Amino acid sequence: MESRRGPLKSAVPSNVVSPVRRCSRTACGRPAVATLTYVYADSTAVLGPLATYAEPHCYDLCAEHSDRLTAPRGWDVVRLAVDSGPARPTGDDLEALANAVREAARPQERAAGAAGGGGVGMGGREADPMEVARRGHLRVLRSPES
Repeated sequence: MESRRGPLKSAVPSNVVSPVRRCSRTACGRPAVATLTYVYADSTAVLGPLATYAEPHCYDLCAEHSDRLTAPRGWDVVRLAVDSGPARPTGDDLEALANAVREAARPQERAAGAAGGGGVGMGGREADPMEVARRGHLRVLRSPES
């Protein structure tokens, strides 16, 4: 269905929205570096590294506001280490990436094997020796040590 007025236009130009998360404090526009979460049951305020996703009951704070944070009387403040530098890949990350590349290359090998008549009794699919179980698109893999 087409509108008689033409395409809908946004009331806010798209160049106004910033991809950087900002400090939650009123009138502060600095970039956020930490996330504050309250644990009401324990009367504790937890200040840690910037959360991966913005959560509705968490507050993103800039460096200045996170340094000056105080909690209500009777509350504890737990400050978790905030990463100041960019995250560096670890050996596990690189191994996971290599495994993902190998896995992405496998369907082509399986398709060639299936065309050659392999995998009888499994609907043309070879069984992966590392695969223990499958549920939909998820797979359970055997540990490399076992």
